[in-house]
Amino acid sequence: MNIRAARRFQNDVRVFQSRIAFSVVLLLLAVAALVVRLVYLQIVGHEHYATLSQDNRVKIAPLPPTRGVIYDRNGEVLADNVPSYSLELVPERIDDLDATLAELQTLLGLSDEDVRRFRKLRSQHKSFESIPLKMRLDEEQIARFAVKQPFFPGVQIAVRMIRTYPYAELTAHAVGYVSRISEADLKTLDPSLYSGTYHIGKSGIEKTYETLLHGRTGHQELETNVQGRSIGVLNTVPPIPGADLRLSLDITLQRAAVDALGDYNGAVVAMEPATGRVLAFVSKPSFDPNPFVYGIPKADYDRLQASPDRPLYNRALRGVYPPGSTVKPFEGLAGLEVGDLAADRKVSCPGYFQLPNSSHQYRDWRKGGHGAVDLKSAITQSCDVYFYKLALSLGIDKLSEFMGRFGFGTRTGIDIPGELPGVYPSKEWKKKRSKYPWFPGETVITGIGQGYVGVTPVQLARATAILANRGRVVTPRLLDGVQGGAGAAPEERRREELAIAPEHWDTVIQAMIDVVHSPRGTAKSIAGGLAYHVAGKTGTAQVFSVAQGQKYRESEVSKEMRDHALFIAFAPAEQPRIAVAVIAEHGGHGGSVAAPVARAVMERYLSGSAP
Repeated sequence: MNIRAARRFQNDVRVFQSRIAFSVVLLLLAVAALVVRLVYLQIVGHEHYATLSQDNRVKIAPLPPTRGVIYDRNGEVLADNVPSYSLELVPERIDDLDATLAELQTLLGLSDEDVRRFRKLRSQHKSFESIPLKMRLDEEQIARFAVKQPFFPGVQIAVRMIRTYPYAELTAHAVGYVSRISEADLKTLDPSLYSGTYHIGKSGIEKTYETLLHGRTGHQELETNVQGRSIGVLNTVPPIPGADLRLSLDITLQRAAVDALGDYNGAVVAMEPATGRVLAFVSKPSFDPNPFVYGIPKADYDRLQASPDRPLYNRALRGVYPPGSTVKPFEGLAGLEVGDLAADRKVSCPGYFQLPNSSHQYRDWRKGGHGAVDLKSAITQSCDVYFYKLALSLGIDKLSEFMGRFGFGTRTGIDIPGELPGVYPSKEWKKKRSKYPWFPGETVITGIGQGYVGVTPVQLARATAILANRGRVVTPRLLDGVQGGAGAAPEERRREELAIAPEHWDTVIQAMIDVVHSPRGTAKSIAGGLAYHVAGKTGTAQVFSVAQGQKYRESEVSKEMRDHALFIAFAPAEQPRIAVAVIAEHGGHGGSVAAPVARAVMERYLSGSAP
């Protein structure tokens, strides 16, 4: 072997030895890394990975609570739960979800709306949760699916308790309804409390007392196999059912009020003056809330929205109407209390009133006027001129402040969401909304409940209850009791007292009794056969203004432009047990249309029969 060959051999040996050494080092590093990893997995990370392993074997299934039942004051069920068969899918167990949906749609005759709702729900829930595709399956649909069920892995029929409203339209605006949880709802809900729940209160009592009615979700720990199918229950935490609620509402009185309104749209609110408990809460027309539970078809909802009668509109809570002459007893009290008005002072009523240096005539409802009237006769006969002058003498700010004591222009605080405050104007109120100053003529028409003045029926009923209580202020409330559940009923608010002289209450209340029982009273038509005294006040509110020199003729205007008819009352006048406010839209005259409605409600409540 020559020298060159020997050197090449030595080089090859060194390269080989270097590679061997590098491989050994690399192997040792790999072994060290493996040992470190094993130490981490077995010692440092043991608890964490043991938990993950357990999760591969155990799944948590929510157990939704049963929603509380709602009763009226006599135990009649107003909102209940009934079993319903629901077609449900677990997306993670379905290989081709789109194909499965298409096959189910053909097999069971499902609508595109059903599929659209399912896809929306799927986006709001986890893939391992059971999501309803179609609620309230009929017997034919159940039978069809039962035959084909083996071909639909991940699809099942489940029994769910679904909300139902036995009295439908009769209680929709008071009790409200539940509907599917929306994306907006998810932003405010605690997922742990509503896991497995698909409905939530959307309006009325259902919304106000959602926390009480819903209850608390339980859960099951399910042992699963490698395919994720349940093979056993490891542990169960039962749900806590929602509380049952008893309302002060009387369903027989509610029906009597609806029947008494007849063909008129409007509202009736009746209360116990002493407590504020709401006995009747009617908004007419109404709607059937049951389709909203399952998911009302868009075409049906659009029809409700487009209806000129606005059945979805809660008139009792959100309808703002001119109160007309129903405010006169309250303004009479204002005159006595803060205006130094003598109750027996006579005011001349020639049938119109004019401001100084003005030719404009503010007309009385009686063309020839009422002659000389004092406060009691002005209320009894509803003399407009008297209250034009009274309002002007008090001034709008003083009048507004006093009327605010009875809740005009503020929300009552009733336990139904969405209430509007109405309006009782002042100079400051107008300044915030207009570039024009307050004009004396605006004070004049405010005196008869026109102009900017607007009240809701529940607001008017509450003011009437305060009048019946001779100044004790109450808050309207439908909730009367809570049974079971995990929550507690809200505490009753502290009651206030209006400091008004007893003789002033006597004057105004006697005048309201004369409205019904005097031969000159504007509601004398309802007095016949009454076994007790009713204190009331009629009102007629203009829908549009009549120009100077023109006369309003009801027969010559369309129904939609006729005056609203109003009536407030409480009875028995000496010891009031019920206070009522009635608004009959476009009814014309309070004495002939609204007053008989109030009498029917009072008779039903006080004597158990309607006239």
